[in-house]
Amino acid sequence: MAKCPDWQYLAGLTLGLLSCAASAANLSAQLTDMNGALLDDAVIFATPLKGTLPKARGAIVDQVNKEFVPLVSVIQTGTAVTFPNKDNIRHHVYSFSAPKVFDLKLYSGVPASPVVFDKPGLVVLGCNIHDWMLAYVLVVDTPYFAKSGKGAARIENVPNGEYEVRAWHPRLQGVFPVQKINLTDAAAPLSFRLPLNQNAAGAH
Repeated sequence: MAKCPDWQYLAGLTLGLLSCAASAANLSAQLTDMNGALLDDAVIFATPLKGTLPKARGAIVDQVNKEFVPLVSVIQTGTAVTFPNKDNIRHHVYSFSAPKVFDLKLYSGVPASPVVFDKPGLVVLGCNIHDWMLAYVLVVDTPYFAKSGKGAARIENVPNGEYEVRAWHPRLQGVFPVQKINLTDAAAPLSFRLPLNQNAAGAH
């Protein structure tokens, strides 16, 4: 068999890399309330209409200065979450939410086993010792998600294709707003205006 010249090999490799790079894009969105105020701790997540998904990775929710950090987490269904206690006092972490009911009784340091969130939905965390401690874990059936800062959220390296993109915030009223898109390299940023409950505690 004749051996390809080096320049032909390099040209083919370059085209292959460019083709791979062109098959994914970044998905960005602006998230505001109904008055146009930019939102922190809002979430967007893109669910592909077909294809296979990568496996879930691990996540961490800390306890620092008698607060959960972060206030809002978004994870893929099947994620194992660790709850390190970084305070010099013990905490008792629990959830009564239907997607994941669990109870980590008084402990210091890191619990022996993580908690696997195996169903999609919203999980609200609390501490039996410190009533003001509150956090939210949104469990979604996709690895393509991002949380907003100053109204901007960006999901990087999303394979091109058709998606349903939903938005959420801890104070959202009603169902998650959804937009259907065909994501390409030149996809325009999305915009979500979310109706919020002004009286919900613990959210920005």
